[in-house]
Order: sequence, then C-alpha cells, then structure tokens
Amino acid sequence: MIRIGILGDIGSGKSFVAKQFGYPVFDADLEVSKIYKKNKTCFVKLKKKLPLFIKSFPIKKNQLSKAILSDNKNIKKIIKIVHPIVRKKMSIFIKKNSRKKVIVLDIPLLIENKLYKKKDVLIFVDANKKDIELRLKKRFNYNKTIFANLRKIQKPLSLKKKLSSYIIKNNFKFLKVKKKIKLIKSEILND
Repeated sequence: MIRIGILGDIGSGKSFVAKQFGYPVFDADLEVSKIYKKNKTCFVKLKKKLPLFIKSFPIKKNQLSKAILSDNKNIKKIIKIVHPIVRKKMSIFIKKNSRKKVIVLDIPLLIENKLYKKKDVLIFVDANKKDIELRLKKRFNYNKTIFANLRKIQKPLSLKKKLSSYIIKNNFKFLKVKKKIKLIKSEILND
C-alpha cells in the first residue's frame, strides 16, 4: 500500500488536494469534529481539564476557542486528550483500507506527531500567504490569535517542504492543481 501524506500551512488547501487523488482519505480535522460531536469520554476528560470552558455536550468549538484564548497552554491539554483518539481512528482507517493500492493521510500534525513512515510519499501544498489569509478570514470560526497559536505548535513549513517528495503550488486555480496531481499519481504508480 502506498501512503500519501499531505502537508502544508493552515488554509493552504490540503483537504482539497487530498480529495483530488481519488483514493480513500483519512481527514484528521473531520475526525476531530466527529469526536467533539459524538465522543462522550472525550467530553468528560476535557470538562475535567477545562471546567471553566467546556460546559455542554456536544463540545462546541467556541468553548475550545475561549479556552485557548484564555491560556495558550490549554492547546496542549486539548491535544493530549484528543490526539490519542484520532490516532486510534487513523489505525482503524488504515486497517479498513489495507487492501487499497493507495491511501491519503490529510493530517495537519502528521510530522509533529510522528505519524509518517519513511516510505510515505509526502506532498507539500504550497500557497501564497495572502491567499491563505483571505481564505481563512472567510471561515466561520476564524480567529487570528487561535490560528497563530496553532501555527506555533507546528514544525516550520520550510522543514515540511524539505521532507516532501512533491510540492503542489496551490494558487487556487483548480485545473492547475488537478493537472499536477495527475502527474504525481502517474509517477507514484509507475515507481
């Protein structure tokens, strides 16, 4: 099985790129969202660690945002509880798709959490900072401080770029991105 890991900045278009490959995608952000909505154990643990902020189930993103804004250390508390659950879900996804030729891992902290293997094909989605900021501002839950705090827990983009086998320049012109993906797919599958 070929594992493709998608890397890049917040808002660079990683999820869009991941879906364009046409293979099963493990979308960590989507999984986290499901955990907040459905996992009562996670809720209980977060409520215990952040009782001033986590009030009700399902967990609301604005509660988490308030926790992070009040103290940057709360990000680490949240990560410590949520990431092991995501890791478990990733293992289930990989087992479920073990007979597939290719799977795609859309995990923002793939490098930071050491979830990649030496043989993985890492692809860096490179987008212009101005384009990213414009896209992020359109998000319903946009908060400049929170995004800055999230970036602080990530490895430098230059390192992620260096680790990558391929770089996709995302200027948000979808035809160009799709063309590049087609090229990468043919290279990966012919190796």
